[in-house]
Amino acid sequence: MKLGQQISKEEKKLVRKMFWRSMTMYVSVNPVTMGGGGFAYSMMPFINHFYKDKKDRAAALERHCQYFSTTIPFSSFIMGTAASMEKENSKQPGFDVGSINAIKTSLMGPLAGIGDSLFWGVWRVVCAGLAINLAHAGNIFAPIIFLIMFNIPNYLCRYYGGILGYSLGSKYIQKLYANGWIEILTKAASVLGLIMVGAMTISMVKFDTILSFSMDGKEILNVQKILDSIFKGIVPLLVSLGCFKLLQKKVGVIKLIFGIVILGIVLSLLRIA
Repeated sequence: MKLGQQISKEEKKLVRKMFWRSMTMYVSVNPVTMGGGGFAYSMMPFINHFYKDKKDRAAALERHCQYFSTTIPFSSFIMGTAASMEKENSKQPGFDVGSINAIKTSLMGPLAGIGDSLFWGVWRVVCAGLAINLAHAGNIFAPIIFLIMFNIPNYLCRYYGGILGYSLGSKYIQKLYANGWIEILTKAASVLGLIMVGAMTISMVKFDTILSFSMDGKEILNVQKILDSIFKGIVPLLVSLGCFKLLQKKVGVIKLIFGIVILGIVLSLLRIA
């Protein structure tokens, strides 16, 4: 069976619209939702097609404006999968809406690891190596050759990834619901998503303190060493959880950033002798 054979011409047209819109995914990037706004913008052709009620459209847009970050060439696969789930949600009154973001979160981490390794770690280096050799030889087309070599697989992966995600989703999600596996899959995806968020927290959030207690000029207690001995990375974890709670209480992002900066300055300077 050919790729995308089981989806209609109208749905292929929607996938193409999604593909072109996906170019803007990180245009509106921000520290809170990363590419969430661009993801929602890319999903709008499907949302407008599947949902006729304004409240349903607003709810769908709100779902997809949440945090999203993965390697761009693989983002359209997740978009296609999410679009197929939105289709099922529009047809089935009892559809588990929470499963849509659960699947998104569980996919974006592993695909980011694979995509970063393939496109940034391997293919970019190969293309750059060839282009640099051509540039050393005096070929003025070296930068153009680099861009063409790097971007052709990129855009092919984006386009056919969207079709693959949508066609696989349309084919298997209905079967999962019929067999009662969707609830299990949602729970598994939620657990995997939480694991990926935890891994991102420990690797991306850096927050140390030089707070210490001294006596007669000798350090007797280093707070950071004590905290690390209890739980490695406990300060970044607590800071992340604190920010999450404050965001839930509608505290502004700018206020949060200023608060973290001020707290970091205070903790980095504070010494008790």
